[in-house]
Amino acid sequence: MKKVLITGANKSIGLETARQLLQKGYYIYLGSRNLKNGLEAVEKLKAEGLTDVEAIQIDVSDDESVKAARAELGKKTESLDVLINNAGISGGFPQTATGASIDAFKKVFDTNVFGVVRVTQAFMDLLQKSPEPRIVNVSSSQGSLTLGDDPTDLYYNHKAAVYQSSKSALNMYTINLAYELRNSPFKVNAVDPGFVATDFNNHRGTGTVEEAGARIAKYAIIDSDGPTGKFFSEEYNPETGEIPW
Repeated sequence: MKKVLITGANKSIGLETARQLLQKGYYIYLGSRNLKNGLEAVEKLKAEGLTDVEAIQIDVSDDESVKAARAELGKKTESLDVLINNAGISGGFPQTATGASIDAFKKVFDTNVFGVVRVTQAFMDLLQKSPEPRIVNVSSSQGSLTLGDDPTDLYYNHKAAVYQSSKSALNMYTINLAYELRNSPFKVNAVDPGFVATDFNNHRGTGTVEEAGARIAKYAIIDSDGPTGKFFSEEYNPETGEIPW
């Protein structure tokens, strides 16, 4: 049974991704910053008959928490097949390039960028022991420089200097990570779940968590012929999914 770690998985898109992968026969380590919330999410899934799941306490913005999570997971398994870096924050709105504070940038980057680096590096040794390791970095079309500079884009006038910058940085990390692992069995991609109605955006989104979970799960289970080093948003491109960086 293949094993998956999902950060920020106690609710919304992360929880739904866990649910869909459980339904496909994967074993899920459900990462949650607050262990109580994680345990409650696990019980919810088990009540649905999805039992191959357990909670792991992990705060991606805290070095010691990530190290402790790695040590805990190492007691449970010798390898990890999939890492889904889902945990992220918006930083609140509005966010202007001329007014957003340095502290706001630091807080968002600590989760959305540095958190992904912390977790990826901490669990790399377990991933390398998998015959078909997969890494999915949950990004956003808002991190696309090409789309962000396109006046015809649907969200052109919806700027968020802090959040968008963090996702652009995450995208470049994804490119570098995929490049370094290009001659290995790894598949590394950035996936935009879409503009989904969740707590993240005060439920203003137009998509569903089911759609979002399916989009992420799709790239967590790709086979050896699947893509790597790509940026996908099926909301933008329903045909191939790929969008420009």
